[in-house]
This record gives sequence, C-alpha cells and structure tokens, in this order.
Amino acid sequence: MQYRRLGKSSLVVSALGLGCMGMSQSYGTPDDAESLATVDHAIDRGITLLDTADMYGGGANEELLSHVLAKRRNEVILATKFGNMRNPDGRFLGVNGKPEYVMQACEASLKRLGISTIDLFYLHRVDTSVPIEDTIGAMARLVEQGKVRYLGLSEAGAKTIRRAHATHPITALQSEYSLWTRDPEGEILDTCRELHIGLVAYSPLGRGILTGQVKSAEFGPKDFRRISPRFQGENFQRNLALVRRVEEIAAEKHSTPAQLALAWVLAQGEDIVPIPGTKRRTYLDQNLGALDLKLSQSDLERLDQAFPRGVAVGARYPEEYMNRLGV
Repeated sequence: MQYRRLGKSSLVVSALGLGCMGMSQSYGTPDDAESLATVDHAIDRGITLLDTADMYGGGANEELLSHVLAKRRNEVILATKFGNMRNPDGRFLGVNGKPEYVMQACEASLKRLGISTIDLFYLHRVDTSVPIEDTIGAMARLVEQGKVRYLGLSEAGAKTIRRAHATHPITALQSEYSLWTRDPEGEILDTCRELHIGLVAYSPLGRGILTGQVKSAEFGPKDFRRISPRFQGENFQRNLALVRRVEEIAAEKHSTPAQLALAWVLAQGEDIVPIPGTKRRTYLDQNLGALDLKLSQSDLERLDQAFPRGVAVGARYPEEYMNRLGV
C-alpha cells in the first residue's frame, strides 16, 4: 500500500480509500454480508480510510460500519459527514449547519458508529443560512471536547473554504473529482494547495461509467443514476462515447478502464486521495491495481485531450441538488 498525508494533519491514509455509501444506498439493493466482507478485505489489503455519512441509508451505513469498527477501530481512519437532513422515508429536508445541530449530529453518529472519536468530520454541504464561521466554530468545539480529531468540508467553494479555514484549520475538502468531473481544478484546488488542505476525491470512477461496465441506462428503482442528468437519454450516449477512449488507452496499458481512471486521479498530486466506492471484494481488488499503474506524460496528455474540463454532458446532479454545490 502507498500512503498520503491529508493537509498538515497527522492523518496519513492509504492512497486509495474506500467510499462506503453504495453499501447502503444509491446503487441497488444492499448486501450487508458482502459489504462487511469487503470492508474487512479492504483493511486486510492496507486500505485505512473509510468514508461514510449520517445520511447514507438514513444512518444505516454508519451502523453497518460499527460491526467492523468494533473489532478493527485502531486500523482505520474513520471519516463521516453531517448536514444533509432526510426524513424517515428518505426525502431530502434541507441542509442544517446550525451550531446546536452540529452537536446533535456528532453525538448521533458516534452512537451509530459505536466509537468515541471521529477522525475526520465533514460538513456535508454548506448551509447558506448560517455563517460558515458559526458552523465551523461548533465543529471546533467538538475537537476541543475530543469527540472529533480533524475537520473537513464537502463540495464547498473557494471563498467558503478560506473563511472556514480562518476559523479552524480544515484538513480535507471532499469533492467529486474524476476524468469526467474536473470541477475542483482551478480556484478550488489552488486554494486547497495554498492552505495545505487535502482533496478527497469521491466518485473517481464517474459513478461507474469510467469502469467500462455501464453499457445501458436501464437502472433499477433504487439506483441514483436513474435521475442523474448525465445518465439520461442523449447525454448518456454522448458520455458513453467518451469512455471508449479510456478503454483504448487501458488496453494499451494492460489495465482495466477503472484502474486507468483511478491512476489518473492519483497522478494529479500527492495531496489527492480518491475514495472509489464498492460493495464487492472483486471490484475492490481490481481498483487496488491502479496503485501499480504508472502513467507516462504522454498517457496523461492523451487523457487530458480526451477529457478536457467540462467534457461530460449533463449536470452531475438533478437541478434541485445543484444549487447546494460549490458555495
């Protein structure tokens, strides 16, 4: 395993982390037994960063991970997020960054996870009705109380990152980043590097499309991609055509398309840690092969040409979600 440090913190994590969301929601029917086996296998293979959130499965994902944490807590860096609120049937209720809710959310996550301290606690989305200084100030008090070690933001804009960091050091920004989602490049990534904030890249495989395994837009009723603009109609067909270039270059490199896509993210800087999600051991092992794939400057240039910033067709999320990003 290779390792990378997040920001200036003491959090040295595996170069590839494990996104756990799909084990409990968004990508079909959960399989808890295989998911738990996958998490155990990930730790056995040297993965140390596990990523979850209180909204994943309405808390079910944190509860799922508690079974592994009960026996392997000292082997992992546990990251979770708060701020997105849902009702019991899963309907989104809004973003809550109020100081009093920060405390409530942390206590609830600690209880579900069965741990006493969260290693990395993210604000999942920015609550524009609350000054970011107030939200981060409340999160900082959790650090003082020993309930949280380090703070992070998710999908925040450069100005918000600066204001948050001035209130309390921010260790990591979690944002979607992949060959077909290069939005953090430019001002956001420059700001993170100036302030020594690590970038944790979620959906580095483009919600599966960059694996080359997604050939049809016929998704099940519990699959998020059914409502994603990028996976609908003509958008999907045009995006699918982009993947052929990944497949061609991957074949030349004797790798899978997924390994090539992950290797590209890894090559963008030692301060970037991708967290591909999977609930199957087979795919986990395939993803780890990216660590051994070396990309030449020519490889990187060809991928840049095939996937310039903004090349993907369609928004990342449905319209009602997009206004919560990058603020």
